[in-house]
Amino acid sequence: MIIIPIKDGDNIDRALKKFKRKFEKTGVIKELRERQAYKKPSVKKRELLEKAKYVQYLQQKEEDL
Repeated sequence: MIIIPIKDGDNIDRALKKFKRKFEKTGVIKELRERQAYKKPSVKKRELLEKAKYVQYLQQKEEDL
């Protein structure tokens, strides 16, 4: 449960913004989207390896500059 303490002089828009930020950090929406369709463990592993290769490529490219 996300709790946002609000002081007497705080704006409701600011509190809503804080709530949205905290909600986004929890990763609820991301997890919900992942659970909509089943992914085989081999597919997850392949995607993870591809991401790692891409990140390594970017780091190597940045190093060369």
